[in-house]
Amino acid sequence: MTRAKPAFTGPDLCGLSACDAVKALRAGEVSASELVAASLTRINQTSPAINAMVTPCPERANTAAQRLDQTSLLAGLPIGIKDLTPVAGVRTTWGSAAFADHVPERSDPLVTRLEARGAIVMGKTNTPEMGAGANTFNAVFGATRNPWDTRMNAGGSSGGAAAGLAVGEVWLSHGSDFGGSLRTPASYCGVVGLRPTPGRVASGGGADSFDPFGVEGPMARSVSDVALFLDAMTGFDPLDPLSYPGDGFLDACQRDAGPVRVAFSDDLGQLPVTAEIRDVLTGALTRVQASDLTVTEHRPKLPGLEHAFRTLRGVSMWTKAQVTPKRVSDHFKPTLAANIAQGGTLTVDDIAQANITRARSYASMMDLFATHDVLACPVTGLAPLPVEIEYPTEIAGHPARDYLDWLGFAFLATLTGLPALSLPVGFTPSGLPVGLQLIGPPRGEARLLQIARRLEQALALSATPIDPNITH
Repeated sequence: MTRAKPAFTGPDLCGLSACDAVKALRAGEVSASELVAASLTRINQTSPAINAMVTPCPERANTAAQRLDQTSLLAGLPIGIKDLTPVAGVRTTWGSAAFADHVPERSDPLVTRLEARGAIVMGKTNTPEMGAGANTFNAVFGATRNPWDTRMNAGGSSGGAAAGLAVGEVWLSHGSDFGGSLRTPASYCGVVGLRPTPGRVASGGGADSFDPFGVEGPMARSVSDVALFLDAMTGFDPLDPLSYPGDGFLDACQRDAGPVRVAFSDDLGQLPVTAEIRDVLTGALTRVQASDLTVTEHRPKLPGLEHAFRTLRGVSMWTKAQVTPKRVSDHFKPTLAANIAQGGTLTVDDIAQANITRARSYASMMDLFATHDVLACPVTGLAPLPVEIEYPTEIAGHPARDYLDWLGFAFLATLTGLPALSLPVGFTPSGLPVGLQLIGPPRGEARLLQIARRLEQALALSATPIDPNITH
């Protein structure tokens, strides 16, 4: 369903798209300092209601605005950085009480790259502890709330990024994704979130730098803005062994998509989904169909997908735990500690079977891409829940064992290394946004963005920010 766009009473500059704001910067019609001031005004207006930009850094941003090259890619555009990624001189906590007062001396290479391309870091956005969980809350900053209904959660783990974008605190915001952390909050907050191919966005590596499952990626209010941000993020960095070069995504995104063939599965053949989510997605795909845009129901063969994801995620978490000091792990919330402990119980046979399943799932997706351009499916099987609920106990009548059970639609793209995007396509009867997940071919961000923009134009949903809907 559609709904009337809520009011937006923030500074006019905050209502611009990122692409339009960059054009204005390059033309000298607005200064980076004016955008920083507008962003700070909006953060101050909206933070009490949603708690998204938990650590603004206005002095650092204003200093950066004075020495910017307006011919650079982003030309002085303020952005948000998720509080899992170090920014020099800015409090960086990973949502953990162990790092509550941590101020790094050096930025992550991704931040350095973005700043070199004209981004101004406006502050750090909220995340669950160590990024674990799809409800954004932690012991340092508390919970981030959904701008469309502040009783509800904003998703996670990039919940602060998504919520801040929805209300116009910044024009672009960085996130990361392992089990849907870019896609779930984008869907819940009515913005666009892209999980790129592993290696597309180089980062600082770390103890498990060869792990292909956790990636950095862009969030924005429109597909074109996400493509612009992806151009600013990409690039080879020898510190990241999986990284490789690539750009030109905005140009590709804005070209004619030509004929589009969409495969649609409302449950991936195995996952529960509520009727209201299914109705929004099927209604949206019905509206976009045209002579050159076909939608075909399809169920890819993906046996063992959940087991493979849980196993390989467990390996990743157990690996990182080996270099995590006890003074840090002692603060971990019970769900995070339990996940790490489960990783330590895995056998070689568990890991071997997960890798076999992963390869078979990839082969199944290659069969799909022989006849279709993208796979469309839900981002999650249910709408946002009250912010106090860490995770649902059931989805459409199916019990949920833990906080991973409701995130199953995210597993496929993560396991197979395929790019995936959450696109706003409508609203539940209660007025909460719903995103459609689009999974593209290998290293196919350009085609994925092109198709997402075609659907975005056909649905004609507003991409302007909103005022928080403060409910009690």
